[in-house]
Amino acid sequence: MTFENIVRIGEKLVSVDRARRLLERVLNLRAQGLSQQEVARRLSLDRSFISRLEAIGEVRKGKRVAVIGFPVANKEELDGICRELGLDFCWFMTNRERWELVEGRQALDFFNQVLELFTRLREYEILVLATSERWYRLAEALLDCQILSIDLGPTPVSEDKRVDPEQFRRLLEQLLKDSGRKGKE
Repeated sequence: MTFENIVRIGEKLVSVDRARRLLERVLNLRAQGLSQQEVARRLSLDRSFISRLEAIGEVRKGKRVAVIGFPVANKEELDGICRELGLDFCWFMTNRERWELVEGRQALDFFNQVLELFTRLREYEILVLATSERWYRLAEALLDCQILSIDLGPTPVSEDKRVDPEQFRRLLEQLLKDSGRKGKE
């Protein structure tokens, strides 16, 4: 049984699910080729609102893409897709590999490695992050780039999760198409 996700804002009750459905309708109609004005008219919205919605989720053209995922069960398959599409930075780990990265290390060494990773990720304008929402929020706080999430479940994700390779490929192909890239930069 699923209930509508409602939040209280002052005296108002707002349905998060209704807002999400409306956003999906707007974007689907735009993807079908309708103009912002046509979508606004059809859904009784302001055209400027449609423009702002698109700007919120926009992934700009010509950008470099990095991919990180953990804990991922089919990491070799996803890594192969990344290599085939010519991505410069892809890093996938299983749950076991993730814990091996931490175990037996000095806290300072691990912290320095994480800082080096974030420094390297700053070279990219788009990060595809396949992990839990907690890591998405951390990356969003520390990086100044577009971050696209493939949510593997609630934190902590303690077992390897399979990422659908076809959906993953389509996402990356769309990002690369939109950025005007055919292969490595």
